[in-house]
Amino acid sequence: MNYKIQLLLLLGLGLCFTAHTQNLPSLVLDKNINATFSISAYDAETQEWGIAVATNNICVGNSTIYIKPGVGAFSVIAETEPEYGIRGLEALKKGLSVKEAILQTKLSDEASHYRQVAGVDAKGKAYAFTGEALKYWNGSSSSHIGKDYVVMGNQLGSEVLIEMSKAFEKAKGTLAERLLQSLIAGQDAGGQISGKQSAAIVVKGVDNEWYNQIDLRVDNAKNPMVELQTLMNYHYGRIRLNQSLYAQQEGNRQRAEQKLNEAEAMLQSWTGMYAKIALANIKLGKEDAAIDWIKKGLDENPNWSVYLPAFYVLRDNPEMKPLVNSDSFSITDWETAMVMLSNLGRELEVIALGNTLIAKKTESSYVHFLLGRSYHYEKEKEKAILHLEKALKLDPENVEAQRLLASLNE
Repeated sequence: MNYKIQLLLLLGLGLCFTAHTQNLPSLVLDKNINATFSISAYDAETQEWGIAVATNNICVGNSTIYIKPGVGAFSVIAETEPEYGIRGLEALKKGLSVKEAILQTKLSDEASHYRQVAGVDAKGKAYAFTGEALKYWNGSSSSHIGKDYVVMGNQLGSEVLIEMSKAFEKAKGTLAERLLQSLIAGQDAGGQISGKQSAAIVVKGVDNEWYNQIDLRVDNAKNPMVELQTLMNYHYGRIRLNQSLYAQQEGNRQRAEQKLNEAEAMLQSWTGMYAKIALANIKLGKEDAAIDWIKKGLDENPNWSVYLPAFYVLRDNPEMKPLVNSDSFSITDWETAMVMLSNLGRELEVIALGNTLIAKKTESSYVHFLLGRSYHYEKEKEKAILHLEKALKLDPENVEAQRLLASLNE
């Protein structure tokens, strides 16, 4: 058969299948093309730039998000070409507008008709372009620019970008929370007509340290939006839990309880945080609530029992007696028990327990360090130095003992 006729038949077959498949280019031209939608935005108050994106392929956060705090952000989708993000940020640093930065790369891109790129600069000015070939794909492929943000996508339901814009403009909370609300609104409006597989949110700010940057990714899931929301809850839930502990330390019980309640709602199913939640409840005198979280941890993960020695402090509670068997404690378990008592500010109990262990020949470098630290907190310098020296005799590399002893000897 004539080659041209074969190609026409193949193209015709692809066109017939258009209503039932991902898109024509990926089938016929073997292009690495994803049905994707994203929102890129700037928050002038917090000096943050963020992007939220979802697709019907895996690992969308791996190649579509490019952010430089103080410079701007680029989302690169459809047939992804990282150069738009990499070169775009360099162009912004040199003083080009976001439009100029994108078009500069486009000029040298022979496959620009398969791209979809959006960006926001250091002041929130936005620009986006949709490659000419995308109009032949299933669904809608377009973009919309609002104040300090831009939404775009391909192979979408007709209302997706409209609803994303509305949701972002009405949303409350941090930039990350507003981006997620926009992404979820897009999915609820129909999302990509070919389905969903992964989602991601990245937020970076001029004044943000590594621990409060947002880089959350769901690389493969049946419901990536749900899982992304869970990750977001975990991120802010951990922050609220720390705020609760800090408020308790500062004597602000009302704020401590408020933040703890918020944290508990957001940290469901993250069993690794249950011990810290229990600690926060114990600090507030809510032993029953703490025990509920301990039991919840054990129910959800049998290996959670590794945390039980920390709750030696609750050993006299009838519900905890079957769970805390100190007769089988290892030296590490006793150290854990002492650490928890110290975290609760019960230094005299740490001292009593530590001396009891030493009298029974159950001792270690760390037991002596904890004793020394508690004596230090209780203003008994000589006893503190004595136990810190013993800690270093047992383990000269006990850096915590080294540093505390050095500070006491100054």
